[in-house]
This record gives sequence, C-alpha cells and structure tokens, in this order.
Amino acid sequence: MAELITYREAVAEGIAREMRRDPDVVCLGEDIGAAGGVFKTTVGLFDEFGAGRVWDTPISEQAIVGAAMGAAMTGMRPVAEIMFSDFLACCWDYLANEIPKVRYMTGGQVTVPLVVRTANGGGLGFGAQHSQSVENWALTVPGLKIVAPSTPADVVGLMASAIRSDDPVVFFEHKGLFASKGAPAPPDHVIPLGKAAVRRSGADVTVVALAATVPLALTAAEELARDGIDVEVIDLRCLIPLDMSTVLESVAKTSRLVVVEENPYQGGWGGTVVSVVAEEGFESLDAPIKRVAAANVPLPFADALEEKVIPTVDKLVAAVRTTVAY
Repeated sequence: MAELITYREAVAEGIAREMRRDPDVVCLGEDIGAAGGVFKTTVGLFDEFGAGRVWDTPISEQAIVGAAMGAAMTGMRPVAEIMFSDFLACCWDYLANEIPKVRYMTGGQVTVPLVVRTANGGGLGFGAQHSQSVENWALTVPGLKIVAPSTPADVVGLMASAIRSDDPVVFFEHKGLFASKGAPAPPDHVIPLGKAAVRRSGADVTVVALAATVPLALTAAEELARDGIDVEVIDLRCLIPLDMSTVLESVAKTSRLVVVEENPYQGGWGGTVVSVVAEEGFESLDAPIKRVAAANVPLPFADALEEKVIPTVDKLVAAVRTTVAY
C-alpha cells in the first residue's frame, strides 16, 4: 500500500509534475524558493528547477500577478502564489478587470494561461484579515476558472488541469487541510475541471460541499448514519466550471438538499447552487433547501468565537435533521 501524503506535499508534487512535463511552466511568489513557501507548499521546487523557473518576488501582490499576466501573454505558463487569499484584494484590478478579459477582448488572439494559487479559509485562528474564504469573490468575475480541492490526490489532478488550461484559474488551497493526509495521486493523474465527485453515496439527503467542508460533511454523515439517516456527500471540486448535473442527479434520488460552505451566507456560492436546483430540480424536492454557511461578520481571532461563525459538524447535523424531518 502506498504511503499517505499530506495535502501540502501534494501541492508541491502537482506543480513539480507539470514543471517536468512542460518547460514553459514557472512559479513565482513570496518566499516560494529556498524557503519552500510560508505554508511549505513549494518545498523541493527550487532545488529541482532552480532560480530560472522558481522566482522569489518582492512583497507585492500587484507585482506578482502583473508579472504572471505578462509572462502568460508571451508564451509561458506561470503559477503565481498569493500567500493568503485575503490578499487577492491587493491585486484585484489584475484578477478581476484585466486577466479574465484579455482572451475575449482580443477575439482569442491572446490567451492568459496562468494559475493563481492561494491559501484560503478559516478554522485556525488567524484573525479577520487572514482567515476568509473568498471563493465567492472570484465567482463574481466572468472569465476565471475556480478550483478548490479537498484531498491530496485531487490537488495533483486538478493542478494538472489548471496549469494546462488556456484560461486563467484561481486555485484555492485550504489552510485547514494542509496537514491532512490521503492517498498519493497515481502517475499522470489529471482530473478535468468541472467534474464533481460523489464522496459518499446515500438515499435520504444530498449534502453539497467544497474544500474543507467535504471532510466536515463526511464526519456529519457518519454521525447521522448512526440514526439511520443516509447522506450522499458531493464534493464540487470546482465552482467554475460548475458541475450541476451531478448535483441534480443526486437531488433527483434523495429529494432533499443541504449545502455547506465556508463563504459568508450573503453572496456565497451555495446561493448559486440552490438557485439552479430551484429552477431545474424543483419537482424533485420534498423539503425546503437549507444552506449552512459562515455568518456575514469579520472572522474572530478567538477559537471559540470563530467556531460560532464558520460551519461545524454540529451545525450541519442539525440542518440535515431538520430537512429530513420536514
């Protein structure tokens, strides 16, 4: 049996595989070189590929993403790291107003094949400016693809597709998952963007999750199973492209839906999932849809207070019980 690897090791492995495959792939970001990244997600890349392809940058998100944009427009495939996803706000003009529009505004003559990697999410007590889940920010921008893996193998497979994409991809790596372990990815592992995974089959209720809420949902499902409630857990893996076919097929089977997301309830991606099910799968539903999401407040630093804000197993279990009892 293959030795398990951590999520953070999978990030470095996924990038390394693509750098070995394609000499046009380069990496840039703060302390990603000899230091191996602040979260140790680029360990080994500098030693293997050198300063010519692994670029340590100044502390400037605008410089990082601007340089990546220029490199991508001139034939390279850059993988840019923004240390915390909260700091995407510092380079938002590039990410929202420049990069996603180039291919469209040039009629396809110029592409911007870049990946912006970033550490996302809460649960570790990093405070209001370093703990946000900001997938919903990127979701508002047409032209960006959005990836958020939950397992080490998925990190590798989705990283391959993201780097090979001719469209810009924002790749959210959840900080709370970095130390988690899973099976290593097989050789040449590639997962198409926009294909959800059914992590647990069930007949009574569908739970749709993403990134760190996937293991949360699986834990809740095991607890509910002891009371005879059979939960199907779907890992979206990507928000753009969004695999609603898998969600609708599941809801047609279970007739109930609960969405669990770390985004704030107001404007979270779960609202999009719910709206599509309401429009296209309404006749399958036997109960109102429920969303378990973060409260629309800045994230507290104190662990006990942060737990009040973000989704927990107990909150999800309660929502599922209410839905099933309807």
